[in-house]
Amino acid sequence: MPLHPAVAAVRRGVRGAISRLEPGDTVVVACSGGADSLALTSATVFEGHKLGLRVVGATVDHGLQPGSADQAARAIAQLAALGVDETATVRVEVVGGGHGPEAAARQARYDVLEQLRERLGAVLVLLGHTRDDQAETVLLGLTRGSGARSLAGMRRTFDHYARPLLDVTRDDTVTACQVEGLEIWDDPHNDDPAYTRVRVRRTVLPVLEEQLGPGVAATLARTADQLRDDVDALDDQARSAYDGLRATGDGADGSDGLPLGPVSELHRAVASRVLRLAALDAGATGSELFHVHVRALVDLAAGDLSGEVRLPGHVTAYRDRDHLHFRPTPVPR
Repeated sequence: MPLHPAVAAVRRGVRGAISRLEPGDTVVVACSGGADSLALTSATVFEGHKLGLRVVGATVDHGLQPGSADQAARAIAQLAALGVDETATVRVEVVGGGHGPEAAARQARYDVLEQLRERLGAVLVLLGHTRDDQAETVLLGLTRGSGARSLAGMRRTFDHYARPLLDVTRDDTVTACQVEGLEIWDDPHNDDPAYTRVRVRRTVLPVLEEQLGPGVAATLARTADQLRDDVDALDDQARSAYDGLRATGDGADGSDGLPLGPVSELHRAVASRVLRLAALDAGATGSELFHVHVRALVDLAAGDLSGEVRLPGHVTAYRDRDHLHFRPTPVPR
């Protein structure tokens, strides 16, 4: 009996992500019990065991809604039934700290996944983001004016993480679960219009598809792929330049601050990234450091803006002659 195309698409994505791993390596799959992560887990067990990999299924309970512990327990039971070699469930406390609820939950999730990866000695953590998620991310980046980094969307791989399903649609993951007889959990947050991403998913993208024709999500995801190489190249240049400044004894963490003379000689696209790196090293919150903040840093560094620039994360940038400095932003009493 031929393999269903939806199941084949998911397995193909996973196969590409794990193909270079060695027998005995440990892979963690983040699974909430939703269609995307269930389909991902099933495919990882199938493809991973063929390669002799140890597959661990992990569920993170954010505790953001009634019954979350019960759902985490159901997800763990499903993971065991799918044949993972080990299961893990962790409850985290989501603290805003100036973040929106989505960003805070995401940060808490990544923090605990990284701790779990280190404890297990896993070489890779797989995440279940699909092509639809990528399209939503690009569209949100457009509306926020966040620049090329946001338009490049989510990275396929970073550090010890991979997103094997960025070429797979959400419809395919649902179909794959139905074909394999997997019971899907529908997260109530995915239907809550209080979340911007939900409004994009339920309202904005369908309107775009209706008015502009089918394929908008695929086009947005393709745009992300086209921009990713360019963004990575510029980021690499900026990192090299910033590391060079730090190697000479000057930098965001040094007493002399960041020397602006060498920065002014860089192309603006690279210089803005150098300033962003300096701000991050000084403690600025990366998830909330938007284009408007970086643009203000560029103007401050060029002398086109006087005074100081307050950044997310309670960090303030200021210029002293030919150096850029950072200090904690005073907390109002």
